[in-house]
Amino acid sequence: MAICSHRCPAAMAFCFLETVWWEFTASFDATRVGLASRPYAFLEFDSVIQKVKWHFNCVSPAQMKSSLEKVQEELELQPPAVLTLEDMDAANGVMNGHARVYSEPAPNVRMEPVTALGVLSLVLNIMCAALNLVRGVHLAEHSLQVAHEEIGNILAFLIPFVACIFQCYLYLFYSPARRAKVALMLLFICLGNVYLHGLRNVWQILFHIGVAFLSSHQILTRQLREKQLDCGV
Repeated sequence: MAICSHRCPAAMAFCFLETVWWEFTASFDATRVGLASRPYAFLEFDSVIQKVKWHFNCVSPAQMKSSLEKVQEELELQPPAVLTLEDMDAANGVMNGHARVYSEPAPNVRMEPVTALGVLSLVLNIMCAALNLVRGVHLAEHSLQVAHEEIGNILAFLIPFVACIFQCYLYLFYSPARRAKVALMLLFICLGNVYLHGLRNVWQILFHIGVAFLSSHQILTRQLREKQLDCGV
């Protein structure tokens, strides 16, 4: 690719490109070109480009009349395509694997650092989830042998288990509509433990609900990290 002044005739520009191409093929064989993984292997060719550039800037069009006439005939037979800046932007995006052009910056999803109280809430939440899972699976195995009346109790263990795991996810990763999701998970845990009043004592129920409230508070207090201004690329 070469960038020429708008005052440069199209035939002169294509003649310059053709000359550079012939100089390149004469300087480097196909094997060296095939083995090169980066264009830095051809840095020494820049001196040749500068010589050709100087030649085309100094020579008069009359001295290159025959070459220019030949190129002009080829351009008349096959007119060059005229690209706009928008076309170049789209082509550059496709070359880099990004076909879509975004006009808005990407959302900031980096969270603030995890606090000690947040780690404690995660540990307690995982412990409550494990207790709910163990009790729910044990009750399911027992109910399959005895009766099908305790499906509600099984769900009351397993639904809070899923809610506890989802609370851990909400604390660690950003998610849209966090307040609504936190409120829904807290409601599931509270209703499930109230439903299990016969299988758990009051202190156990208060412990599970307290951990759920602590986790909900930590989720809502951990905000997105503010984007730093004037930072380097």
